[in-house]
Amino acid sequence: MSIDIDKLSEAELIDLNHRIVERLRFMGQMRAHMSMLEFSIGDRVMFYSDRMETVSGVITRYNKKTVTVITDDGRRWNVSPGLLSKVISGRSQASVGTITPIASKR
Repeated sequence: MSIDIDKLSEAELIDLNHRIVERLRFMGQMRAHMSMLEFSIGDRVMFYSDRMETVSGVITRYNKKTVTVITDDGRRWNVSPGLLSKVISGRSQASVGTITPIASKR
């Protein structure tokens, strides 16, 4: 499908721009939603902070584009699901870096 934008008026170009931006926003939200489906509330996860430190915690909430993770030291992070790895028995499912094993509380 080819659109000849040279024949569109300014109003039509503005409308087309709004449609494109909205479509791209929707596609980004769908991608984030699909990533979120890989995780459940209560899953133990890990990610790297902006200082490249390993942070681990538990997913407590789904947000529009992120999930809320409460870390082992009680801090709350809103993290894009694409940056998370599941932690199973003290190890990352994706085997990203070294994680100190954490005793599970039952």
